[in-house]
Formats: sequence, C-alpha cells, structure tokens
Amino acid sequence: MVSKTREKFIEVARQLFARKGVENTTMNDIASASSKGRRTIYTYFKSKTEIFNAVIDSETEKILSRLRVILSKPLSPEEKLREYVAARFDAMKDIVGRNGSLRAGFFRDVRKVGRAQRLIAAKEVALLSDILEEGVAKGQFVVADIRKQAIIIIHAVQGLVVPFIRDSLADEGITPEEIKESLADMILRGISS
Repeated sequence: MVSKTREKFIEVARQLFARKGVENTTMNDIASASSKGRRTIYTYFKSKTEIFNAVIDSETEKILSRLRVILSKPLSPEEKLREYVAARFDAMKDIVGRNGSLRAGFFRDVRKVGRAQRLIAAKEVALLSDILEEGVAKGQFVVADIRKQAIIIIHAVQGLVVPFIRDSLADEGITPEEIKESLADMILRGISS
C-alpha cells in the first residue's frame, strides 16, 4: 500500500507538472488530484523539489528499462551499441514529449537538466560498460578503460539530446536519424579493433 500511494503521488505530480508546469503546481494540487490529504503527501515527500526529483527518477528508470532490453538481445556488441545510441535518443524524446509543458521549463533550468543527466549517467555506466566489455572480450573493440569510455559515450549522447529532440540541426541539413547514425559510427570507428 505504501509503495502504491507513493507511486500514485509521483504519477499525479508528473501529469500536473506536464500540464501546469512545475512552478505552477503546488503540493496541495498533487495531494488533491491524488485524492489524498496534505498530511499524507508530506509523509512521503518533504517538498515539491523532492517529488520533482522522484518524477525524474521514475522517468530515468523508464529509459534504463529500454536500454536493459538491448543487453539481453542476441546481437553483436556493435549492433548493441548502435541500438543503445538510437534507443537512448528515442527514449529521451518520448519522455520529454509526453511531459508537455514540463519540457519547456525543464530545458530552461540548466541545473535540472544537469541533475537529470548526472542521475541517468551514473546508472547507465554499468549498462554501457557491459556492451563494451563484451566487445573487448570478443576482440571487436579496443578500449583501454571501459568505465571512462562509457562515461564519454554517455556524455556525447547527452550533449546531442536537446538538438535531437528539437530538431535544431535541420538548418544544417542534419536529421535526427542522421544524428543517431553519425554518433554511433564515430563511436564505433573510435573503438573498433
């Protein structure tokens, strides 16, 4: 019951943040929309910032779930890495698109973007490291420091997420699909044996 109530607060908060924006949503709004009392929400979350962070954590877990599926596929490490890059961009676009006006406010606040990126990067390192280790073990990749390489790849993807979502490289003749393919090609050329 405790877990269900907490998850309900998180989902309701996500919906309200998406519709009204984080700044315009109060803890009372979240409690009321959840059909719970104010005291109940404060049992789980001390502040709106804490519930916002829980929303980001929940959205991050959705991305990680999509990426974990790639690891379990019977693909070569190269194919897994290509799918990882594409899935990472697509997952971020889906999550940002689904969160409505939260999108605009979120991208304006550099601290929130940075926090979300650090949170997911820390969790992604292990997933990406597994792909790189498999590639090294099979003689397909040459990587001196797998953890550091995973971190660099993750940050390269993160650096292109906003241009990918906003399609802001279209003026340069670069499509979102080309962003995914080009980045995967550059990474693979850099680590292939």
